[in-house]
Amino acid sequence: MGREVELATLDLRYESYRMKNAAVEARLLASIAQRGIEEPLEGMDSAQCSILLNGFKRYRCASKLGIGVAPYASLGGEEATAILNLLRISNNKSLSILEQARFLDELRKLEQMSVAEIAQQLSRSKSWVSMRLGLIAEMSPLVREQIFSGSFPVYAYMYTLRPFMRMNGVQKQEVQDFVVAVSGKKLSVREIEQLAQGYFRGPESFREAILNGHIGLALEWMRQVPEDPDGCNEFERVLLKDLEITQKYMQRVMGKSEDRRLKTPAFYAQAHLLTAGILSRTRAFSDSMRKLHDRSGQAQSGVFAPPGGHEPARDCSPSADQP
Repeated sequence: MGREVELATLDLRYESYRMKNAAVEARLLASIAQRGIEEPLEGMDSAQCSILLNGFKRYRCASKLGIGVAPYASLGGEEATAILNLLRISNNKSLSILEQARFLDELRKLEQMSVAEIAQQLSRSKSWVSMRLGLIAEMSPLVREQIFSGSFPVYAYMYTLRPFMRMNGVQKQEVQDFVVAVSGKKLSVREIEQLAQGYFRGPESFREAILNGHIGLALEWMRQVPEDPDGCNEFERVLLKDLEITQKYMQRVMGKSEDRRLKTPAFYAQAHLLTAGILSRTRAFSDSMRKLHDRSGQAQSGVFAPPGGHEPARDCSPSADQP
């Protein structure tokens, strides 16, 4: 049942569970200034207070405009019930997949509910629930904070960083360091994608440049890498692909080799033989890569040089945009 509520009395504990978007909020501010708050805020009512769950953008806009009272509708008398109701109507209320994930995670903590129980309550599949819980679990608190605050684009995380984590064995800490380094810099999704390609696939000097705040120079370096597939001959394209695969599996092997799940005698017997073969070729492989690195660096003009560092060869590893 709808009613009027004083904004100053609302509990905002779930504000960080909702995405901030400065552009959307600016348009909403102009709309509320002309027509007022037309859609009620939604939350949970208890004997002690009203906890806001939906309508934080409207709340902030109203506060900026000096509006002290707004229409309000209760979603339930208990937090778990109210969150369940919010999730049930989320398709109509534009609750994003990450916002759904945050509330599902909170719901599981509040009620100690299993995936199957949550799925049943929401009339959803277990995979729908599991996917969202897994999505929020793979994000560190700091990454979550940057994304939900609007400092890092959610699209860039979902479609650039997550594929690196899933396919290239990139660790959670590496993703966090990258997100923190580029957050709040007003970069486009395309620029973040370029930086991510160099950060996770390029030389250590490129990564250090980003971590040290030299974003403009790092972007300039990436712009020097030609995107035209006709810039290389067929043999060169094949070698670039081989180098990309080699780097990918080096990262994966290094990450997995310390895993505690490695414990069976059968595994260790085979791993011992394989690693002996790899180690016997390590020096020759390293020398070959160093020579190629030096040749490619000398062949380039205008090579990027990180401040205070040596001049590395340009990273030409292919990507979705760089065959």
